[in-house]
Amino acid sequence: MSFQAYLDNIETKTGLTPRQFLALAEERGFGPGTKAGPILQWLKDDHDLGRGHGMALVHVITKGPKISDAHVGSTGPHGDATDELWLDGAASNPNR
Repeated sequence: MSFQAYLDNIETKTGLTPRQFLALAEERGFGPGTKAGPILQWLKDDHDLGRGHGMALVHVITKGPKISDAHVGSTGPHGDATDELWLDGAASNPNR
């Protein structure tokens, strides 16, 4: 599954876009420098997200939307269209 697909699946499951999760995380004091553990626990307790989906959000919360270009343009299941994740909802993603 691509990194963007993880974020899109989170939106489908929770009804919240990655950008909305960023705002919620900021309200809780999570951001750059925050360890994964507290974020994962919050995502599990409040949003019923498992580790894989949680780690996708941990990356966005702690490092922003930029990802490695290692899988950009690849045709495999882990391929992403761009090295910049779309945070404003799957329906509005121009890369789809």
